[in-house]
Amino acid sequence: MSKTESASAITLKGSADIVTEFFNYGINSIIYQRGIYPVESFSREDKYGLAILMTKDCELQTFIASILKQLKHWLMTKEVQRLVLVISNFHTKETLERWEFKIQCEGELDSGGKPKSKDIKEIQKEIRNIIRQITASVSFLPLLDNACKYIYILPDL
Repeated sequence: MSKTESASAITLKGSADIVTEFFNYGINSIIYQRGIYPVESFSREDKYGLAILMTKDCELQTFIASILKQLKHWLMTKEVQRLVLVISNFHTKETLERWEFKIQCEGELDSGGKPKSKDIKEIQKEIRNIIRQITASVSFLPLLDNACKYIYILPDL
């Protein structure tokens, strides 16, 4: 199977809590859309005006939670600029897909020297658009016909 890599990165903006929450939904969307886990191990959740399928697998939930905990720390300390989710062949460990998420820390200050805040509705709209971008991207990718696993490469400092 040929190696498929993202042509351009997906950019995430917002607070550490929001980006961490989004990444949870993004990871689950990719895992579901790419068929890494069986369909029956997901349940529907409405978020950002979209139906997102989230894993019900306790082991996977625990693994993702540990990644997200570390991610939140890195976001709060602005130590991360990029996260990469890699889907690899279970047996050969060959990289089949690479999903890259660029992180942009909001660093602008208002006239009082405080960080500017962004409207939550605008952030949610941006997140909704990224989730749609993930879903649309899947239709262009080849089927993964080998047993796959995913690994995270965190962070790219």
